[in-house]
Amino acid sequence: MTDGIEVSGSVGAGFEAVREEFAAVAADEGGDYAAQLVVHHGAERVVDLWTGPEFDGDTLTGVFSSTKGAAHLVVALLVQEGALDPDERVAAYWPEFAAQGKQDITLRDLLAHRAGVIGVDGGFSLEELADDRVLAERLAAERPRWRPGAAFGYHALVIGALTGEVVRRVTGRTIQELFEERVRAPYGLDFFLGLPEEQEARFRTTQPMLPTPAQRAVLAATAAGPGSLRGIAFNGSRPEQPLDALPNHRVVRAKGPASVGGIGSARGMAGMYAAAISTVDGRAPLLKPDTAAEFAQVHSVGHDVVLGKHNAFALGFSAVSDAFPVLGAGAFGHSGAAGSLAFADPGLGLGLGLGLAYGYNRRRFAFPGGAAPENARLIRAVAAAAAAAA
Repeated sequence: MTDGIEVSGSVGAGFEAVREEFAAVAADEGGDYAAQLVVHHGAERVVDLWTGPEFDGDTLTGVFSSTKGAAHLVVALLVQEGALDPDERVAAYWPEFAAQGKQDITLRDLLAHRAGVIGVDGGFSLEELADDRVLAERLAAERPRWRPGAAFGYHALVIGALTGEVVRRVTGRTIQELFEERVRAPYGLDFFLGLPEEQEARFRTTQPMLPTPAQRAVLAATAAGPGSLRGIAFNGSRPEQPLDALPNHRVVRAKGPASVGGIGSARGMAGMYAAAISTVDGRAPLLKPDTAAEFAQVHSVGHDVVLGKHNAFALGFSAVSDAFPVLGAGAFGHSGAAGSLAFADPGLGLGLGLGLAYGYNRRRFAFPGGAAPENARLIRAVAAAAAAAA
């Protein structure tokens, strides 16, 4: 316990400093902070911590865009097996997508957020945002918001629906179905793309951001108009539907849209990335080293025209070492709007050849959105402990 903040769970030998850093973060955040941190070093879970009211290691909450990591692990598996070719045109798999000048966009362009198909004028209803098939049908008829390949920008609410439709056209199965059958169920992961009714009692609603007055001023000064690229990408014309409440709606939890609708825990997210790169429960890693390397390779880096700031994408995943340089260039993962972050680093960035899988989840939104700032502190502690344990 630190300054009245109680941290529960366990850490392996050599990872005690990670617990201390997690407790320090909790003390800094205050009494309503609720979060989970889980780390796998190779096949071993070496950190399993949680803190906060109504929160424990089994609690589930909305992980927002960390969902994209689950969706694109499925895509990586299909590329690995030859069912999908990143350099094939999307329209070859999905003919309707060719409308409005999109005929030459490749799957690689789409995965790297270079396609420009970020939303629709007037936005989407809640029911549409929850249903990837409906999103895909509407987006197929859209024009790109920039010349495909000339720029890149975060396809925040739609990328999973777009890549998911490609998956469905090729396999006859949805990303949600394939994730359940090939990843979640075999490993018993608490990470759902479609939360079953019987798991609802474990879910805790996400809580809105509570910015300070200074932070409110920043938010007001940088607010995007509904017709801007950011406004279109983040459904800005529908202010009656605050995005921070998306997973609080049962329709979103039930359908698990592949961009933002995942429900999980830090255990589930870290466990997924551990399965992707390490031998777990006698099973070989889901991804071969060459596949993991291709999907981790930076494809789009520089000025993100949607977010209006520096960003870096691999294929379907974020290039997480761009934001956290203590990690290796082969690290891949994704963050979520409330502050969650999960990733795999096959070599820890330390040349050790022993994989690291990380999952962090919090209930209350962190300013300014996306990977919460405390992740930098926690990742440094994890990397130092892993280096000392080697």
